[in-house]
Amino acid sequence: QVQLVESGGGLVQPGGSLRLSCTASGRIFSIGTVAWHRQVPGKEREFVADITAADNTMYLDSVKGRFTISRDNSKNTVYLQMNSLKPEDTAVYYCYADRVATAQGPIFRSWGQGTQVTVSS
Repeated sequence: QVQLVESGGGLVQPGGSLRLSCTASGRIFSIGTVAWHRQVPGKEREFVADITAADNTMYLDSVKGRFTISRDNSKNTVYLQMNSLKPEDTAVYYCYADRVATAQGPIFRSWGQGTQVTVSS
């Protein structure tokens, strides 16, 4: 069993910064690609950024230059540094791992429970 736990969300003023963390718990050997997605009520969940096991990254166009995704494999953690936040970044942010190698075998397509980010003055 693998759990992905997000943290770091909160309320921030426009132009401010937050750093989200996504930590995988359990007996983990390795983690593949990890992505951040976000969702607002009434809309579909959208891709924000991802990072592969080889540290290749991709971003949603609207967050390029403002958000940075990174990973610390020693801590089984992926970060999303969000700078110059805008009200339209307000959403619940979810992390997703496509494949986690564990002592019990591989676990595919795992989602975290989400963390709320609110950008408002």
